[in-house]
Amino acid sequence: MTARISTLQQWMLGITCALSMSSAMSHDMVPGKKQSAPILIKGATLHTVSNGVLNNSDILLKDGKIAAIGKQLSQPSNTQVIDGQGKHVYPGLISTVSQLGLREIESVRATVDITEVGEDNPHLLAHVAYNPDSEIIPTIRANGITHVQVTPSGYMLGGQSSVINLDAWNIDDGLIKSAVGVHLFWPSKPGYWVSKKRMPKALKAYQKRLDRLQDYFAQSKRYATAYNADKTIEQDIRWHAMLGLWSKEKTLFVHADAINEIEQALRFNRTHDMNMVIVGGRDAWIAKEQIAAQNVPVIYTHAFGIPARGDEDIDQAFKTPSQLKDAGVTVVIGYESAWDSRSLAFAAGMAAKYGLGKKAALEAITLTPAKLLGVDKQLGSLDVGKSASLIITNGDVMDYQTHRVQQMFIDGRRVDLNNRHRQLYEKYQQKVAIK
Repeated sequence: MTARISTLQQWMLGITCALSMSSAMSHDMVPGKKQSAPILIKGATLHTVSNGVLNNSDILLKDGKIAAIGKQLSQPSNTQVIDGQGKHVYPGLISTVSQLGLREIESVRATVDITEVGEDNPHLLAHVAYNPDSEIIPTIRANGITHVQVTPSGYMLGGQSSVINLDAWNIDDGLIKSAVGVHLFWPSKPGYWVSKKRMPKALKAYQKRLDRLQDYFAQSKRYATAYNADKTIEQDIRWHAMLGLWSKEKTLFVHADAINEIEQALRFNRTHDMNMVIVGGRDAWIAKEQIAAQNVPVIYTHAFGIPARGDEDIDQAFKTPSQLKDAGVTVVIGYESAWDSRSLAFAAGMAAKYGLGKKAALEAITLTPAKLLGVDKQLGSLDVGKSASLIITNGDVMDYQTHRVQQMFIDGRRVDLNNRHRQLYEKYQQKVAIK
């Protein structure tokens, strides 16, 4: 009897801990209500991205869309008016590679769901594991990010990514575009960290992974050829998920940083001719002409990086986006993690300062990623007919001192910008006041 009670107590304790952890991982910010009345922002500085900067202009939001842009716009009945004098309006920022909602507390394994078992998982959809109640999400919104591409991790083929908005009750409400592309994590060649004694074995294992990768894609291509000839054949869920790569309906996101990885990926792309995007791109500046020749975009994730080699310029990581753009490469600024993707706008600001320029830097976190993800008809710029997903700031959104986001709208819904960071700030401000 005692043993049975002990077991029951352990079971109840486990349930209690699980519920406590669930509560700790969720926020209590309620998603915005569907827009019920027109909203007019008057006299603001509009950073349209697609048509330059419009000073002292109005923007009308209606039924979740941008209804009009201009000066002295007329007000429909029941319009809510926002005074935009001295304020700046931007399209919502887009985080192109993010593990937001998949990764919460690093030391608690149950809250980290970024990688599946095994190397070959092209069929897995990352957004299935997305947690819309993540405590991190409100902190990301507070810095102007309205949409993210939820991205898996992995050992080779990690799965597929999807675009979601950051103000939704559940993934069904937040999903914008599913299965945008497959993520391939290029094998890393062993380097100085491997001892001389272990190097031959490490190089052999590395070559084996490269051969396996080539063989896997060869099988996938044979499957695509067979399926296109006879759609009644038995389906393989992994290779079936890759059909869109061969038809170029999906993108192959290749995560590669070192120059040898990037050059191998480019040779791989010449062989297979896919819509490839390089993610990471630390050494992309070295191969910028090759990348431009193949018209391969780069999602650059090292805006605050340090030199990778002793003879590199100390500011190499900062000026790489500018060098890529000057070479004719399409550049997107991104962050691969979760919580620190809140610094996306500042990463763009750093690139702007080091040669990219403000216009191109803003495009790199708005319209260019929207085009890359195939959602530019809805997002990425302030244009009539697009989603009313935008932010109102005190000043330059890419500047630490003036970026503060005062209001956010997603599909015309007013978004709650409260978050854990702000709550802690306000809490300890009271202690300062007591002193």
